Amino acid sequence: MEDAVLILDFGSQYTQLIARRVRELNVYCEIHPYNHLPEDLSRFKGVILSGSPFSVRDKDAPYPDLSSIRGVKPLLGVCYGAQYLAQLEGGNVMPSKTREYGRANLGFINSESELVKGMSLNSQVWMSHGDTITKIPDSFEIISSTADVDVAGFKIKGETTYGIQFHPEVYHSEEGKTLLKNYIVDICGCAQDWTPDSFVHNTVEDLKKQLGDDKVVLGLSGGVDSTVAAVLLHKAIGKNLYCIFVDNGLLRKNEFEEVLDSYKHMGLNVKGVDAKQAFYDSLAGLSEPEAKRKAIGGTFIDVFDQESHLIKNVKWLAQGTIYPDVIESISVKGPSATIKSHHNVGGLPDYMKLKIVEPLKALFKDEVRRVGLEMGIRKELIGRHPFPGPGLAIRILGDITPDKVAILQEVDHVFIKGLKDNDLYDKVWQAGAMLLPVQSVGVMGDERTYEKVVALRAVGSTDGMTADWSHLPYEFLAKVSNDIINKVKGVNRVVYDISSKPPATIEWE
Repeated sequence: MEDAVLILDFGSQYTQLIARRVRELNVYCEIHPYNHLPEDLSRFKGVILSGSPFSVRDKDAPYPDLSSIRGVKPLLGVCYGAQYLAQLEGGNVMPSKTREYGRANLGFINSESELVKGMSLNSQVWMSHGDTITKIPDSFEIISSTADVDVAGFKIKGETTYGIQFHPEVYHSEEGKTLLKNYIVDICGCAQDWTPDSFVHNTVEDLKKQLGDDKVVLGLSGGVDSTVAAVLLHKAIGKNLYCIFVDNGLLRKNEFEEVLDSYKHMGLNVKGVDAKQAFYDSLAGLSEPEAKRKAIGGTFIDVFDQESHLIKNVKWLAQGTIYPDVIESISVKGPSATIKSHHNVGGLPDYMKLKIVEPLKALFKDEVRRVGLEMGIRKELIGRHPFPGPGLAIRILGDITPDKVAILQEVDHVFIKGLKDNDLYDKVWQAGAMLLPVQSVGVMGDERTYEKVVALRAVGSTDGMTADWSHLPYEFLAKVSNDIINKVKGVNRVVYDISSKPPATIEWE
């Protein structure tokens, strides 16, 4: 097993970002709620305490028992984590005279300290806290300061225990990676050997041991996660993997046929199931987004259950669950201010009686892509934009009919093909079109029209947690709009969505 770092989550919005930065150093890490320590701590060579929306002065603030960690393993407190360590030892943490959010510069650095060595004087860091450490115990030494914050970083004498009041994990902390590398590689002694190649090798070996000669069924979606999960499982168990790809009638134009064809070229054992009518029937008359999601989820389980029963002696259900889904599902037990709660990790009806296998549950999305490329999966499949599980049903506002799906498929086809033809597809994280429940007046030739409105959406992101609208060229948007109105019967107006997430979401429903 590779060297690992443990991150204790106190509910910070940046916790996942810390993990991503650690992994960019090719070191494996895990996030656990602060009050649910892993049973086996021997796996971890160091521990990081995250920030938190709480103040250490709050009555119900998280106060973990660190007796099994402190002085035993290197420890780094970030923001709340640093303030907690100071408060615990008898220091003072008080509300800041001015709330400290945004850029600051390190005016003092103790260059002999292992944590901040190699960092430059005046290095820009990112602050995000309402409290500040105003007094430290005698056992602490200051290792960095800013103009407004005397105790920007400290070390506890005689221990490899450190605290910093800024966030090294965010992009705006210019030398944050230097600090994290100092901590993880030099102080914790982690080897930088957690790579896509090592992940593939270790995971395939683990799957062979876990699954043996058992049969496994996997629901393919055509997306990156399920594709990479399928190829990993195929490497481990070959023809004992049975893949089912369901056409729910809500996919992109020609997607069912194209994806099936690409899977066959990869040697996967795949069965395509045309279940369009069953999904349309379950959606009939439904307009409310959550009702549509539930109808689609329920129908998928019915279809999938029916198909999996046709395969004798299946014992496992494989899922393309990735690490952010796992974190969000565990954080319910912990303190995280959870924004999304809809991930049903490992969720399926009791009557299916299958054990779950999730080969990607340790990976972030960008890591899944790197693993896919390592295994030789074609770039077109690995580089595909994320696509919502309920498909076009949540891009058609209001009720769903086959006619509306057909219109949106054509609009989406023109938009996505346009992005690809103009070398814009790979510069966008996700793109699609929304069919709005309004009609507008237009003029075509000499006739007045009263037809549908579509909204185009394209965003840039790294993980989908936050996103900004993509600044596509005006000339491109003008041509795509013109093509849609000329080629797609029933549409006479195109608008472009320039909302960011937050406050908006990427999808409209």
